[in-house]
Amino acid sequence: MQQDYYILLYYCYTSIADPEAFRLQHHQYCADLGLKGRIIVASEGINGTVSGLATACEAYMAHLKADPAFAHIDFKVDTHGQHAFQKLNVRVKPEIVHADLQHINPTKRTGVHISPQELDVMRKEADVVLLDVRSKYEHQVGKFKDAVTLDINHFREFQKQVPHLKQYKEKKIITYCTGGIKCEKASAYLLEQGFENVYQLHGGIINYGNETAGEAFEGKCYVFDNRILKDINTKQATTISKCHACATACDRMVNCANPDCNEHVPLCAACGERLGGACSEACQSHPHKRQYDGTGYYVKQLNGYDPYHALGAAGKTAIAQMQSSLKSL
Repeated sequence: MQQDYYILLYYCYTSIADPEAFRLQHHQYCADLGLKGRIIVASEGINGTVSGLATACEAYMAHLKADPAFAHIDFKVDTHGQHAFQKLNVRVKPEIVHADLQHINPTKRTGVHISPQELDVMRKEADVVLLDVRSKYEHQVGKFKDAVTLDINHFREFQKQVPHLKQYKEKKIITYCTGGIKCEKASAYLLEQGFENVYQLHGGIINYGNETAGEAFEGKCYVFDNRILKDINTKQATTISKCHACATACDRMVNCANPDCNEHVPLCAACGERLGGACSEACQSHPHKRQYDGTGYYVKQLNGYDPYHALGAAGKTAIAQMQSSLKSL
């Protein structure tokens, strides 16, 4: 019998005094629920995308919202027929999204949040610019119509692009990304640089697709789980990306079979077969080219992956001590 799974996408800017201690406890809790996915913890908050049984995900969301520090967290929820990840990974990093903007605190100042419905109204105004702050491999397969896109490979390159946006300084700028997290710092940084009318799409593209028919979006939304792409526009499906090799319409994303390249590009099935999963003839002849199985995804062998292993001996001891202390209260 097929079971119902959820895929959760979420973030929360909030103060975490001891990120490592929080990581240990949070990893344990997620592992006990059977969740899989990627979670980043920092002193500035949490950012995650996980999958699990619907009941486990409901318990997880309730658990976080019950904590005053995360009471304002906003979950984007998709239903799915199975796990969307292979393992659980909870890490501590300097920022919950790598932006090299650690001095910016979105809880103090950021762009005005607007709803998907408000976006649909505002985008038709002459003085409004939609700004896609995602990487180019994301916006090449899907974006809002007439949006301004950036030639960046990583979000940390956003700062260097801002001088090129000065032509829009007198307009209303609406930033958007997949789930909203990048816009928190992107819009705040624009305000810091003197832009005055800055907004951000609340919940990002995913929330837009969940709350509307997605008519302003063309192509598909790149997501960071096993689905790779998600339909947003339910009125008129379109393909805007082209095969990296032959330039025909294609939104089939693969990693180049040459591990030294590993570029993430659209590659049609015919070119994938012809090039053995490589993005070019040069990569096809690379001596270390990986075996192509028709998918273009090269997943590491888990070899009996244990979700508790990442806690380490010290972490497990700390968890045991914490649980023992709680029982004695």
